[in-house]
Amino acid sequence: MPGTNLTREEAQQRARLLTVDAYEIELDLSGAQEGGTYRSVTTVRFDAAESGAESFIDLVAPTVHEVVLNGEALDPNEVFKDSRIALPGLLAGRNELRVVADCAYTNTGEGLHRFVDPVDQQAYLYTQFEVPDARRVFASFEQPDLKGTFQFTVTAPEGWTVISNSPTPEPKDNVWRFEPTPRISTYITALIVGPYHSVHSSYEKDGRSVPLGIYCRPSLAEYLDSDAIFAVTRQGFAWFEEKFDYAYPFAKYDQLFVPEFNAGAMENAGAVTIRDQYVFRSKVTDAAYETRAETILHELAHMWFGDLVTMEWWNDLWLNESFATYTSIACQAHAPGSRWPHSWTTFANSMKTWAYRQDQLPSTHPIMAEINDLDDVLVNFDGITYAKGASVLKQLVAYVGMDEFFRGVQAYFKRHAYQNTRLSDLLGALEETSGRDLKTWSKQWLETAGINVLRPEIETDASGTVTSFAVRQEAPALPPGAKGEPTLRPHRIAIGLYDLNPTGKLIRSERIELDVDGELTEVPQLIGTKRSAVILLNDDDLTYAKVRLDPDSLAVVTEHLGDFEESLPRALSWASAWDMVRDGELATRDYLALVLSGIAKESDIGVVQSLHRQVKLALDLYAAPDWRETGLAQWTEATLDHLRAAAPGSDHQLAWARAFTATARTDAQLDLVSGLLEGTETIEGLTIDTELRWALLERLAATGRADEAAIAAELERDKTSAGERHAATARAARPTPQAKAEAWASVVESDKLPNAVQEAVIGGFIQTDQRELLAPYAEKYFAVAKDVWNSRSHEMAQQIVVGLYPALQVSPETLDATDAWLASAEPTAALRRLVTESRAGIDRALRAQAADAAAG
Repeated sequence: MPGTNLTREEAQQRARLLTVDAYEIELDLSGAQEGGTYRSVTTVRFDAAESGAESFIDLVAPTVHEVVLNGEALDPNEVFKDSRIALPGLLAGRNELRVVADCAYTNTGEGLHRFVDPVDQQAYLYTQFEVPDARRVFASFEQPDLKGTFQFTVTAPEGWTVISNSPTPEPKDNVWRFEPTPRISTYITALIVGPYHSVHSSYEKDGRSVPLGIYCRPSLAEYLDSDAIFAVTRQGFAWFEEKFDYAYPFAKYDQLFVPEFNAGAMENAGAVTIRDQYVFRSKVTDAAYETRAETILHELAHMWFGDLVTMEWWNDLWLNESFATYTSIACQAHAPGSRWPHSWTTFANSMKTWAYRQDQLPSTHPIMAEINDLDDVLVNFDGITYAKGASVLKQLVAYVGMDEFFRGVQAYFKRHAYQNTRLSDLLGALEETSGRDLKTWSKQWLETAGINVLRPEIETDASGTVTSFAVRQEAPALPPGAKGEPTLRPHRIAIGLYDLNPTGKLIRSERIELDVDGELTEVPQLIGTKRSAVILLNDDDLTYAKVRLDPDSLAVVTEHLGDFEESLPRALSWASAWDMVRDGELATRDYLALVLSGIAKESDIGVVQSLHRQVKLALDLYAAPDWRETGLAQWTEATLDHLRAAAPGSDHQLAWARAFTATARTDAQLDLVSGLLEGTETIEGLTIDTELRWALLERLAATGRADEAAIAAELERDKTSAGERHAATARAARPTPQAKAEAWASVVESDKLPNAVQEAVIGGFIQTDQRELLAPYAEKYFAVAKDVWNSRSHEMAQQIVVGLYPALQVSPETLDATDAWLASAEPTAALRRLVTESRAGIDRALRAQAADAAAG
């Protein structure tokens, strides 16, 4: 429907004409247990700048019954088209619109999502509105700069609870009437409705009390560790209120763990929704708790940056997400008593590798992307928007100073509370507090695409004394098809000098912080000093750049990577090695050898798990095909050795158990997997709990060792929604033509699957051991991709288009087939981007495989 894709020009025209005052929204959800549709009544008051002007309001609904504008009834058949309601003949000054419609529950995670818990057979609802989906629930001016107040009145079934942005009122005859919100944007309004379980507390400071609530389905209540969640939340409140010098801006703060959520969480004002996989049913490593804490803090930071002060248009989406990402990790690193003071290690090893990967795709774009319409923004929740943006903010903090940065942020919040802003508003505040001219910085960092590479250039004399030291900056050519030119940028970096101490640990002996600008930056401070064993550029990870080691440092790191005393330089070195694999500068077999030589000394469990994922990906995609099985055999044997050697009951033991399970391949290894599942084999300290049982069974299904009867029996043990998803994955993973055909048909030929189950089926369908079995689906993919994109909602279509692309068919033929489709299918810009990104993965894998073959 063309009306669903609002353009920036249309939004600007509407914002010039209209000023929104208030919404009153009445929803009758009394039939939610049965599903179908529900009655939505919207009354909105707004001002128009011109008499007789025309505009429109957005609505996605099966039926519109009434449209009354300024007391005059309009014919819905004439004014409602393409998800818009035309508003002709507006009055100068105040206007009032009333829209009565039937809106639809969804199972896609967009609009008002409806889920039935198989445990209690009760329906659970929640809204998800970012980017443009409030219009699926009520008529709205769906753009961030038309803020208003929102008053919800909701009729719900007996015994249910209704939560929204405003404090929850006492219901009367199952009707919940909420107080109006402050002025906020449509996309951060929220309703969560159902027989949810809840726990309540408060945040207390200076005589002020903020009510806190945590909600989940009753079937998850026994696993809800509310004390730990409240502790992280209070830590965030205290740190953010101090750093922002602005009290929490809403009346209460609820966190709602909801089912089948597409993202990690959503920053609805005062009513944050979070994927309920973060309520851990089984043992997880501390890295999972750290990730959950970062998510909690990320959404809390949004209450100020995004909700209190909101971008004018989606080209500044990056600033919302980057700010929340940077401050959440900074809170973990610096807040008193934080459980995760090494959070920048996790950031360097996970978030930044995501950014580097995204920045080398043909779709790379400036951080401040050009967002022409909603289609653009819907595919722009990417590694540049989140991770590169946060990396650049970290660079900005190093550039202007942390105290100066937060003083600028404080001025920004006070100046623009409950308003909309542009990037220039924030930069102006930072210029005032730091004294730095940020216009050039902004142009080079935020308005250009691509990545820089920093290399040390070192000369020493016969005694090992440094006679020359410089940092060379390179700006590699952008990927083919990317827009823009390579750019050299100013970097604030630290150079760390590391030497081996008598115990064999690499200890930092000196740190130099300086500005790097241009192609070559001399470092005179090091001339005349004794050359250290390892010289690490971008120590402390201050800037965003790929870093390379000089040959002598590389030799020491190759032998002693696990011997860095601190976790961050280890993470930076691991990340650099991984980047070299992806760039074809380090063969997969050599990367495997490096990991196997150093991972036993890696104490950071998050880094260990990242290495597990990266080794598996390298072996699956970047290894020379004729050596791949050899590498997988080496890796699987090593994972089993580490599993048996790990401390009983430790996080490392669990991580190695999962790594072993993912690649078990010989009869003896699969016998062990089967024995662990059946209880005939044990490993001291390893608990085979619900989630680990499913991991074991899914591997057995993928290797033909578990049939439908085994899957059904396991589902009988775990008759939950999570169990249903795991069973769907296991069924799709079976290595038979029939299983693959059934999985394909359920996703592509039918639109009945809920979002989470569809994702599970796709995850099971794609098995790296089944390339030949999956090969015929490459042609089928290109036959259906465009139709899927045009017929499904954005979230569902993107799952299919990205998830089912023939990424395992690494060959020139796949490139040719993709190119032919791109040339003939005339895809939309958003669809073209997703397929082009997937094509780039094939191209990179071919180059990495060639490098690995050459090393052999």
